[in-house]
Amino acid sequence: MDDDAVGEVYAAGYRRLVVQLYAVTGDLAEAQEAVQEAFVRALDRPGRLAGLDNPEAWLRAVALNVARSRHRRRGILARLLPKLGPPPAVVADTGPEHVALMAALRRIPAGQRHAIALHYLVDLPLHEVAATLGVSLGTVKSRLARGRAALAALLADTEPDADGQPQPAPEPAGKQP
Repeated sequence: MDDDAVGEVYAAGYRRLVVQLYAVTGDLAEAQEAVQEAFVRALDRPGRLAGLDNPEAWLRAVALNVARSRHRRRGILARLLPKLGPPPAVVADTGPEHVALMAALRRIPAGQRHAIALHYLVDLPLHEVAATLGVSLGTVKSRLARGRAALAALLADTEPDADGQPQPAPEPAGKQP
């Protein structure tokens, strides 16, 4: 079964599957996520649905299993959390430099952003960044270099406004757009 056939099953059965899972889970968002995960698994290996007399039944079974697994994990977490105590407070830095950095990070490619975050913000050594991202050490070094250059360019073009929010730097006098 190719992607088009999965698309047809999606168009024909998505709503029905969500309603069925909603009846089981009692949570519409959970039902939607479970059904979406089932379709993702079908798209991951389209051959799974080929040859099935009723692909919707397979998707329903997968979605139910996803919902059950998530419910079971939430139950385990609910039992463990009281034993761990309250989580430490997390306070985000709201200074203008930090806000500008976070805004600039969102504008660079994901691979560069991930490498920069893991190396500079999480303080992982380069080999651990490579292992975490599943890429070579050379790729990490390249992403870091490109990411630093992109951030430098983005941050050079911004300055905080009166509220500390990053704003484009004013154009020099006499420069035409």
